[in-house]
Amino acid sequence: MPRHLATVAAILGLALITGAPTGAAARPVASIAKTCSAGYVHAVIGGREKCLRHGELCAHRYERQYRRYGFDCTTRDRRGNYHLT
Repeated sequence: MPRHLATVAAILGLALITGAPTGAAARPVASIAKTCSAGYVHAVIGGREKCLRHGELCAHRYERQYRRYGFDCTTRDRRGNYHLT
């Protein structure tokens, strides 16, 4: 057996013996998700979990992310604040 193949086989054998995590077993199992009341849509906007509904204030810079959840952030009020439509 060539020397490099013997080294690879030894490393793989050691990983199996020590129980080193590989593949799906190395991923986290659970995370706590935010729950939203009736009438709200659960979303991740700007890396944070949000509960969205029509009329709520929104950040125009995340317009593309709001659209994933069926909302637009283009309507402004008299003060210049954006609201979900």
